[in-house]
Amino acid sequence: MIRLGKLTDYGLVLMTHFAQNNDRLLHTARDLAVESRLPLPTVSKLLKELLQGGLLVSHRGIKGGYSLARKPREISVAEIIAVLEGPRVLSHSLNAALTSPGCATWSRVAPSKTISGSSARRCAGHWRM
Repeated sequence: MIRLGKLTDYGLVLMTHFAQNNDRLLHTARDLAVESRLPLPTVSKLLKELLQGGLLVSHRGIKGGYSLARKPREISVAEIIAVLEGPRVLSHSLNAALTSPGCATWSRVAPSKTISGSSARRCAGHWRM
């Protein structure tokens, strides 16, 4: 099981919204808050972190807003988690999840072995938006 913080969960909700509405050029913080049913201050904080992490691009001006920095399929869930939680948390959480005996998706990994942080990030890097 991978444990994510509440803000990371909300960040994944926002990034999923961006990916599902990729035809729309720009998204404002206010619109994202309404459409995702998240408080505006929370959305604003997440947008700032995702922007600083290089996952979003901001467009200034009266018709400004935010857009994805790359195509949705080029952004992995691991990248989003690393930006919002930090790569160290991601490696630790994935190591626990990937080595758990009940993890059918990663059944090739023996429960008795550990996975390096880079291997865990590489595995999670295949999960796309």
